Amino acid sequence: MTATVKIMTERDATAGAAGLLNGAIARRAALLRKGKRQSFDELAIRSGVSKGMLVQIEQARANPSIATLCRLAAGLGVSVADLVAGGEESASPVQLVAPGQGRKLWKGPRGGSATLLVGSEGPDMLELWSWALHPGERFEARAHAAGTLELIQVQQGVLALEVGGVQTRVPAGACVRAHTDRPHAYACMGRAKVLFAMAVHEPGLARSPAAARRKQKVS
Repeated sequence: MTATVKIMTERDATAGAAGLLNGAIARRAALLRKGKRQSFDELAIRSGVSKGMLVQIEQARANPSIATLCRLAAGLGVSVADLVAGGEESASPVQLVAPGQGRKLWKGPRGGSATLLVGSEGPDMLELWSWALHPGERFEARAHAAGTLELIQVQQGVLALEVGGVQTRVPAGACVRAHTDRPHAYACMGRAKVLFAMAVHEPGLARSPAAARRKQKVS
């Protein structure tokens, strides 16, 4: 009898990692929703995510985008880091994230990625991201909540940062501050991939459903 040896490919490894992440998100989302005694219908209204998608997320049958995770976190009154953390909690004032333990929440068609390295707890979102964009890749994002600020440092290549329809060329070694409470995008300029670090602060008050309702009444 000849033994069959299965060699795991990079695609298999990526799919496995995505499955583990989706499973962690499913457990965490269900725990938070039930802890707040919210029905799927209530959470759909608060988050702007359809009931069908919420059910698929909790059943680990969905691969939610960054935008969907942001809306879901806002509806639950937590940060994205809370949502993808898998429920780990520590009383220590220092949280250490080992190399390779960040959460890869976006995979580009040519090998690019967006990895959430570490983030704050609670409704006020403070996050540190690591991005890689290969030539020809572009990531488009919806407007974040009012007052959202991003700090970016380009480590390699040239980043094309587009905010509100205006594009800024950011070369290696340069830093930029951007108000991303409007549609924005990141793209790789030139033939070399771009690497950049990004810190994001999104005020919890601006993300809360109550604040959104007050804004609608004023307008």
